[in-house]
Amino acid sequence: MNDQISPPDDDMDGSAPAGLARVRLKPKAEARAIRHGFPWVYADEVVTDRRTMAIPSGAFAVLEDAERRPMGLVTVNTKSKIIARMIDRDPDAVIDTAWFAAKIARALDLRARLYDLPFYRLIHAESDGLPGVIIDRFGEVAVIQPNAAWAEVHLEALVDALMQVTGIKTVVKNGSGRARGLEGLPEETAIMRGALAGPIAVPMNGATYLADLTHGQKTGLFFDQRPNHAFAARLAKGARVLDVFSHVGGFGLAALANGADSALCVDGSAAALELAMQGARASGLDARLTTRQGDAFDVLESLGAAGETFDLVICDPPAFAPAKPALEAGLRAYERLARLAAPLVAKGGYLVLCSCSHAADIMAFRNASARGIGRGGRRGQLLHTGYAGPDHPMLPQLAESAYLKALFFRLDG
Repeated sequence: MNDQISPPDDDMDGSAPAGLARVRLKPKAEARAIRHGFPWVYADEVVTDRRTMAIPSGAFAVLEDAERRPMGLVTVNTKSKIIARMIDRDPDAVIDTAWFAAKIARALDLRARLYDLPFYRLIHAESDGLPGVIIDRFGEVAVIQPNAAWAEVHLEALVDALMQVTGIKTVVKNGSGRARGLEGLPEETAIMRGALAGPIAVPMNGATYLADLTHGQKTGLFFDQRPNHAFAARLAKGARVLDVFSHVGGFGLAALANGADSALCVDGSAAALELAMQGARASGLDARLTTRQGDAFDVLESLGAAGETFDLVICDPPAFAPAKPALEAGLRAYERLARLAAPLVAKGGYLVLCSCSHAADIMAFRNASARGIGRGGRRGQLLHTGYAGPDHPMLPQLAESAYLKALFFRLDG
């Protein structure tokens, strides 16, 4: 447990403060926010002299305020707009295998209290003290997304600690997605330890889901929606359900497992819909599930033109506004989605609209959804606002960690 991590560079040992580079904030930088827990330092907030720019990507450095007072230990990536991420508030911290193990053990203690079975998000990046690192657990298998340069450098040590603490047998690296591109990291998916025979069966909300951990979206399953699946399922008894952007059947299978008469899952991925059907078979629900592959907006328009209605309609799209420059276009897309979905809801039925765009806060998303419902000729009540499950804890100082929103409406005429 106390083996030192291999150094990331010949002249930086990556484990002790002696000899570490120092990164200094500019006089007008928000030092107070960082002292109060904000974990990121942007490139325009630090003195980017020759020595700073020479720090290898993923290396550790001591962050200093403008008066050269140490503020903590950070990881540095001069290729990223987030030039430094706080790794430990103690500038003398030793980042070794034991340090990783302590972080993972603390996260595991929370999840073990929350869930009877080992299927959950184990590490939620900054919120669990491992910036840019996502780890989802599927029984004896874990999927790691090392979305920051430092995590890529120290991935082997992280995996060693993960296996020691949890006892898992297989570790999959999912090195894909927008976040890695912003860090200047290549895309790569590989099985790092152990073996994987195929999709993993995941019990959740009374249904069985099939998660493809090597070829599916993200880590293969969206654990964050678990409580929202459950709330929707409470509305689904005896209902005809439409699950749009269904992936592997998240809302649809939960609804069927809790008494829905039927569910139609719509997604652009044939592979995801096949996994949804496999999950339905494993749950004994396949007689009540149908699937339809196609562009979600096109399918919604087609269903509307055909005069179809459903008792419960759920739309859970990918992030339409993944960053602030895309916010206005993203809000227009959310409004359009609500406009097309609202007429498909039977009178007195329910509409669930979801957003995983951290750039669109809850008020902006709610307003866009309400406008769309109104433009769709409907009115109704907002019953409930859902967020990610507690295995996706929020770091209060980092708004981006509270990205998921789910709005539950009951629509009248």
